[in-house]
Amino acid sequence: QKHASIIAGAGLALDEFPATPLPPRTNALIILPARVLRDKGVYEFVAAAKRVRALQPDVRFALVGAHDTANPGAVEARDLATWVAARNIEWWGHRHDMAAVYAEAYIVCLPSYREGLPRALLEAAACARPLITTDVPGCREICRDGETGLMVPARDVEALVQALLRMLDTPALAVSCARAARLKVESHFTLEHIAAQTLSLYHRLLTTP
Repeated sequence: QKHASIIAGAGLALDEFPATPLPPRTNALIILPARVLRDKGVYEFVAAAKRVRALQPDVRFALVGAHDTANPGAVEARDLATWVAARNIEWWGHRHDMAAVYAEAYIVCLPSYREGLPRALLEAAACARPLITTDVPGCREICRDGETGLMVPARDVEALVQALLRMLDTPALAVSCARAARLKVESHFTLEHIAAQTLSLYHRLLTTP
């Protein structure tokens, strides 16, 4: 009989992603930290941004990631240019200082269609940011609905809009999710936790007859 063991990612160095207080709700920034690919839910993010900004024009939305044009799943360049020109979203491109980016954000949103264990959500959670993501494998590991963030079905713009509005309009929820997200990383996803799991697995393999 074969057995499988799952280790939750490679682990995160908490000193590289410190928890910071949520910025003021006024002019809230919502970021999608990922390569600009269709499967990351970019089109849904932009559609939701347009609808949310029609109700709350002070809210800002930003894509933070490279436009990987060599990838067959890349967002069309003309679409990206149109969105930026219409000021529906900002595009910040690839950033090396992601801890600083998360510190500016009020919500971190990843409406991806599929994931392994998304490092972007782990980093955001470590920085104490409320999460909004899709109910798909991988994202479920770090985002607990109503606890560390809000979850929506993949490809569902309406549900994404409602989740964004709920988080924006309920400051107490944003604060509680931010705190819980940090605690989740501290208790499950640090380098120390992952190293201990890895060593334990090797020990079992070496000592089991």
